[in-house]
Amino acid sequence: MKYSVISVLFALFSTVCALHLDMVAQTIPEQVCIRDFVMQGQLVIVSVTSDGQVNDGQILSLDVFDRMGNQYREKKDFAGNIRVTFTPSYTTSFDICLKNEAQIAGRSLSRQVEVDIEIGSEARDWSRIQTAEKLKPVEVELRKIEELTDEIADEFNYLKSREERLRDTNESTNRRVRNFSALVIFVFISLGVWQINYLKKYFRAKHII
Repeated sequence: MKYSVISVLFALFSTVCALHLDMVAQTIPEQVCIRDFVMQGQLVIVSVTSDGQVNDGQILSLDVFDRMGNQYREKKDFAGNIRVTFTPSYTTSFDICLKNEAQIAGRSLSRQVEVDIEIGSEARDWSRIQTAEKLKPVEVELRKIEELTDEIADEFNYLKSREERLRDTNESTNRRVRNFSALVIFVFISLGVWQINYLKKYFRAKHII
């Protein structure tokens, strides 16, 4: 799939992300994508709000998918609010892609789009939790901080393990390159020795030496 990524957001910590986009309608629309990162088991809530209305001369489309190819939502020709909720079973990045197609060439049309991304503890309904568990406001804030701290620790552990995997891959590649270089040198030396012996035998056969 070919698309232009105008905004690539890799969140180190679980945050709430709100973006305002001006989607100009085009007869051959260019896809605009927003990328974010999510840990395994984290809740993700994506809210996309657009002005205008359906059948106003432009077709606004939405596609939400991760880098493994799993599609969480696809909607063509929408206006108003769309809410997408998913929890990936693995650590991955995901894309929120939008495009606005003009139905009639020559008209200057556009849609104002707002994208809100909530991940992890920020995506939970703390009001409902507070009511269900009868928590005080201070206790709710402490719970938020506790969950956010756990998420940060998990992300650091993931980054550490990823760095270790990349280091192992780099060391393995270096070993293979070193072994290949040694093999090439051995082949060249062997070929040189063979050529020298061949030339000696040839010159002796011709009584040159």
